[in-house]
Amino acid sequence: MSENRNAGDTRSAASTTGAGAPAPSDRNSLSIGADGPIVLHDVHFLEQMAHFNREKVPERQPHAKGAGAFGVFETTEDVSAYTRAALFQKGTATEMLARFSTVAGEMGSPDTWRDVRGFSLKFYTSEGNYDLVGNNTPIFFVRDPMKFPHFIRSQKRLPDSGLRDNHMQWDFWTNNPESAHQVTYLMGERGLPRTWRNMNGYGSHTYMWINADGQKFWVKYHFHTEQGMEFFSNAEAAAMAGADADFHRRDLFDAIARGEHPSWILWVQVMPYAEASTYRINPFDLTKTWPHADYPLIKVGKMTLNRNPVNFFAQIEQAAFSPGNTVPGIGLSPDKMLLGRAFAYNDAQRNRIGTNFHQLPVNQPKVPVNTYMFDGQMAYHHSGDAPIYAPNSGDRMWADQTGPAADGWETDGAMVRSAYTLRSDDDDFSQPGKLVREVFNDDQRTKLVEQVAGSLLGGVREPVLSRAIDYWKSVDPQVGGRIEEKVRAGTAPRPAEGMGEG
Repeated sequence: MSENRNAGDTRSAASTTGAGAPAPSDRNSLSIGADGPIVLHDVHFLEQMAHFNREKVPERQPHAKGAGAFGVFETTEDVSAYTRAALFQKGTATEMLARFSTVAGEMGSPDTWRDVRGFSLKFYTSEGNYDLVGNNTPIFFVRDPMKFPHFIRSQKRLPDSGLRDNHMQWDFWTNNPESAHQVTYLMGERGLPRTWRNMNGYGSHTYMWINADGQKFWVKYHFHTEQGMEFFSNAEAAAMAGADADFHRRDLFDAIARGEHPSWILWVQVMPYAEASTYRINPFDLTKTWPHADYPLIKVGKMTLNRNPVNFFAQIEQAAFSPGNTVPGIGLSPDKMLLGRAFAYNDAQRNRIGTNFHQLPVNQPKVPVNTYMFDGQMAYHHSGDAPIYAPNSGDRMWADQTGPAADGWETDGAMVRSAYTLRSDDDDFSQPGKLVREVFNDDQRTKLVEQVAGSLLGGVREPVLSRAIDYWKSVDPQVGGRIEEKVRAGTAPRPAEGMGEG
């Protein structure tokens, strides 16, 4: 009885913490000033994220369906002026692992559904493992990690029928207009890459690079496919989903087995450290890109995948990535989403794989490990009878750095729950508008209109339907008007299962 009563009460009651106290915010994490870092004692965010990491067992929450391969990254250019990281020194070759995935679908879902593709890389460097966990798009749907569990659930399944639902997805997107840039990518042709080999990859977030003199720079990563960008039409993707639900997984494995090793060229955009505070766009906003006219691409090196796994479970399913895994010369940034992920990813792996996931062969660094993390389930590497505490009087080393952090940044302000401070060009619709008007051609715009209208006709109800039309008119009045015309007339082709979803 109490369970039913509580379930009914939640429809009108304000949200609470798990302990029943009023929740401080379900939209904004706690940060130092509107633009500063999130803080560890944001108990509500940690509770939400830690619970979300354990919400489904055992497959990954997002990015469940995927596959990958091993390879090498070779730094071919001199970028030592920007970073002292060993893997990015000219002439260095670094063993690596790549995993590609869809976001919303479960393990058994077709990998050709319309969706963002994960682009996760693990570099086994001479200074420890460096993970770059990105997507095939340079931006994302939200810019505050408090919203991330809500976003993923909106792309999953309804609590009553267990079905995916366009209305739920558009309800979330239109209530969060910052999503417009990513949704435009998703609804355009880039939402249906023909293969993983034929898509670009991006670090998406802004990261810090530090050179040997201690100078700091802000960077964005761009991996451009050497196979060329190619895409499925809706009809082709739907047909492939029925014919071979593992097409992308099969394509990558078979290509490498044939000796056709896919490769990507890494480029970076570099922003001088001081310019971040005055640039007209918030450079740490994950929903924004940096115009190349302001920060042109700088070539770094080449990634080649040349070795298939010999055991999918051990080498791919148990692979664990986290953007919090950095090495000297590379740091994080004030990007709130990045800081939230730095906690959430490793925490998710502890739940999904186990406390000592980092000891698994695929996750082990190639350098010696001397960590003060001990015991737990499945601990099979150990330090014998050496001291398990620090500081200690034995001969076991321990870390004791003091003073300013080499990869830190300045911040000031009271602790607040707030969106980022808006800058002159920080609206949510100008960048997706430029994407539609200046990057898409007429045929791509027509397909975008048909895709969005078909998705909206797939069960999206008022008031979300009208809000979605206004959302697209804000992206581009002409495109929005064409979408409205098709929706009101009910003439757009409705996407097949998965084809209108994110």
